[in-house]
Amino acid sequence: MSTPKELRYSEEHEWVKTEGEKVRIGITHFAQSELGDIVFVELPSVGDEVKADEPFGSVESVKTVSELYAPVSGKVVEVNEDLDDNPEFVNESPYEKAWMIVVELSDASQLDNLMTAEQYDEMTQED
Repeated sequence: MSTPKELRYSEEHEWVKTEGEKVRIGITHFAQSELGDIVFVELPSVGDEVKADEPFGSVESVKTVSELYAPVSGKVVEVNEDLDDNPEFVNESPYEKAWMIVVELSDASQLDNLMTAEQYDEMTQED
């Protein structure tokens, strides 16, 4: 699967899609393939604050539990509740159905710290 060029990426394997003053966040195809079959997703609630580089939730696979790290800081304004009943969306559709949260940015300049698709591909090929 190719890495979507219009998104930005964190070193912790989250993707970020800019939508005006908000961003939509999920985990990458690479991350879900490393984790294996996802069986549970734990996400924050609407209204919670997330802080860049700090955990905001977790995904549980048949292999392990992994924390999710916020790529940016801000307030959670939307949560993908479909993942409660369908955690497999993370494996099936990491960039479409399996977005996790929408955050209202507190500092848009944090987006400049994220990688382009090309930079992310380089990083994951080194792993």
